[in-house]
Amino acid sequence: MGSLCALEDEPLQYPFAGRDESVVDDYHGVLISDPYRWLENPDAEEVKLTESVLEKCDAREKLREKITKLFDHPRYCAPFRRGKKYFYFHNSGLQPQSVLFMQDSLDGEPEVLFDPNGLSKDGTVSMRICAVSQDAKYLAYGLSSSGSDWITIKVMQIENKTIEPDTVSWVKFSCASWTHDSKGFFYSRYPAPKVKIWMPGTETSANLNQEVYYHFLGTTQSEDILCWRDPENPKHKFCHCVTDDGKREGKNRGCGARENAKARGSTDTHSNLTDQDELKVAEEDLLKSCKLRRAGTTRLKMRQKGSQIVCEKRTPTKDKCVALSTIEAEYIAVAEARKEILWLKRFLQELGLKQEKFTVHCDSQSAIDLSKNSMYHSRTKHIDVRYHWIREVMDKLLLELIKIHTDKNPADMLTKLYLLLTITESCKPVNKVYYYDISALVYGLEHHRGRKDLLPFVKLIDNFDAEYDAIANDNTLFTFRTNKDAPKYKLVRVDLKEPTAWFDVLEEDEKDVLQSAVAVNVNQVVVSYLSDVKYGPFYTDLPIDIGTVSEIRARREDSTDTGVPDMKIFREIVVPGFDRTAFDVNQVFFTSKDGTKIPMFIVATKNIPLDGSHPCLLYAYGGFNISITPYFSVSRIVLTKHLGVIFCLANIRGGGEYGEGWHKAGSLANKQNCFDDLISAAEYLVSSRYTQPKKLCIEGGSNGGLLIGACINQVIDGHVTLAAQRRRKSSIGLSSEYSPLHNVRRPWEQSSDQFSQYPATMLLTADHDDRVVPLHSLKLLATMQYVLCTSLEKSPQKNPIVGRIECKAGHGAGRPTQKMIDEAADRFSFMAKVLGASWID
Repeated sequence: MGSLCALEDEPLQYPFAGRDESVVDDYHGVLISDPYRWLENPDAEEVKLTESVLEKCDAREKLREKITKLFDHPRYCAPFRRGKKYFYFHNSGLQPQSVLFMQDSLDGEPEVLFDPNGLSKDGTVSMRICAVSQDAKYLAYGLSSSGSDWITIKVMQIENKTIEPDTVSWVKFSCASWTHDSKGFFYSRYPAPKVKIWMPGTETSANLNQEVYYHFLGTTQSEDILCWRDPENPKHKFCHCVTDDGKREGKNRGCGARENAKARGSTDTHSNLTDQDELKVAEEDLLKSCKLRRAGTTRLKMRQKGSQIVCEKRTPTKDKCVALSTIEAEYIAVAEARKEILWLKRFLQELGLKQEKFTVHCDSQSAIDLSKNSMYHSRTKHIDVRYHWIREVMDKLLLELIKIHTDKNPADMLTKLYLLLTITESCKPVNKVYYYDISALVYGLEHHRGRKDLLPFVKLIDNFDAEYDAIANDNTLFTFRTNKDAPKYKLVRVDLKEPTAWFDVLEEDEKDVLQSAVAVNVNQVVVSYLSDVKYGPFYTDLPIDIGTVSEIRARREDSTDTGVPDMKIFREIVVPGFDRTAFDVNQVFFTSKDGTKIPMFIVATKNIPLDGSHPCLLYAYGGFNISITPYFSVSRIVLTKHLGVIFCLANIRGGGEYGEGWHKAGSLANKQNCFDDLISAAEYLVSSRYTQPKKLCIEGGSNGGLLIGACINQVIDGHVTLAAQRRRKSSIGLSSEYSPLHNVRRPWEQSSDQFSQYPATMLLTADHDDRVVPLHSLKLLATMQYVLCTSLEKSPQKNPIVGRIECKAGHGAGRPTQKMIDEAADRFSFMAKVLGASWID
């Protein structure tokens, strides 16, 4: 393999790559030759890369300098809260990896919690997992080396920043889900390889038989509890989380939860007795429903002189509880507590104890306001009238409602705790959902140590027919975002007690795609819609221009404002030397081969003439239901400003820009639509005079590498430069019709209307890419160089076909800043050389 010599008119002199014609695979009767099987060994001598071609690219060092200068600006992620602290990642500019900071308040003084930059001299050790326990006592962090997906989890005490001896290895495609007691966390791992891997991340075998474990702090990994495995389905991957309702339960049973809020509808009631005879009643109402007629349970916790009594009462099935919001459910819970207060008052009178007034602690200020203010009652006529008697009790001063923080509400000790398991098998937007009631473990997870049986999960969704993303829950009532019978997604609700009865909470929009939903402010949900690949408003008009909402960090219990908050800038990133007013960002729609309208964003300097003279970079992805939305790119800004490049992002089919229908239209038997869309985008840019064929470059990464490779073979144009990042698994069947590797041909041997040679091509990969291993890129590069160049004594192929292999890097995540800068300088200087783009100071 390799890419050698200067970019001149004469053909490059490529090294010889040995071929073994005897290697043939039989796929269900289809014989597939694999003469470059030896390239599956990434350490082979023939795979070494030379830079002689890139050294001849005049713009290389100028690009590196400008990209480095523009990259040198502070970057932040949105902060998140755990316990009483806030956490966020920050990069001062050119640091290899971002640093984890913490502070006591949003405007408090930040301090460094964890800096991964000291773990390696070249910055190739990155932090891939960041999980802070709910009480902010511990940080579980996962480290990856050289960009590999393999992760080792370590634990830090946050207060004194002490690293614990705990080490959890062979973790991949997993998070760390803390239990609320901070005793440990759930994680997913694969079995340790039977043969020692010299450099994890360079292996070529598939990952099979993932398992879910629970790790107790202060123990070795060999003592971890095996919670779930499925050897009959070795390709299954498991994502786990602990439900919000488990916060108080976790403190008593050694269990826990993930990130957000706990259950609502709970109150704490106490009397004004003497300290010696204090009697407390904690009541939790489980009648949370949406116009459901069903049975419910009210649980009471009473304490007198240190002794506890827990009792339950059943609400008959014929009784109807209607609550259209969590606030109303809280209000009903307070009303139920009022009845128990009257009973308790009479009981105390029989004991000769005088009790004039009771105090009820409630963790919902909105429910307190609803109970006190009668004007709200006209809006809640759907609630049974018997609950509205609470006003009379309030008016007679028999009851005092006081706001209590959720962390101090003892009623929540009576809520349930669930471990959710989301199961996937491929990259398709479908999954199964299992759950387990951890509160059923009477002695906690500790009692499960040493047992060989798995946790008895209940299968809520046991087929791969749709995607289900858990948003929030109130005890057994769960809310999911799903594409079940809704290609553009919707919110649905189900009660685990009635798993066959699903109800729509937020119906599918006719046009826009529901991208995400986050539970906030006790009973509200922040939803993010994608409208023509732009994010827009729903409940309230948020003043967001064309762009992307990259993340929303919120939890239900952290919000206190019951209204719509004002939009304000918390932190604005300023990039020195970048003037956004000097650029135009526009969206256009072009027509693909079958008449489908395809959106495309175009970025250029202001007021450029449409005369076809401009270099143009066209990027696309088109796969796995992933939406490619507008984002800030330093390298693309440098290209536009200093090389006069027009950057275009085509939102072709196969992605998620318009929902599941858009995804399926570019998948499997419909994959050709992706190629047609990209070719149509190129034709539009030429016909609209943005550029001309010899000035056009197309680029794709990961799945987009397949896209570019297929388009090279289908439309061979000697005036198109291709920077294709080839990261896509080998396959058979439908893919044989468009596989870049198996469809390389000599255009000069085709009909007379074919172009004379392949376009100038660069393929990029990385030696530690264990998600899509580099052998595929190497085989394609070797095949193209052999078929088009080295197999002929005198080849018409003069356009260069070169490769770039990044060392100590993976699929992309965790790549240090300098490696990103160097790669951008290399691939875009290659593009500038071939397109003849002149430097603009």
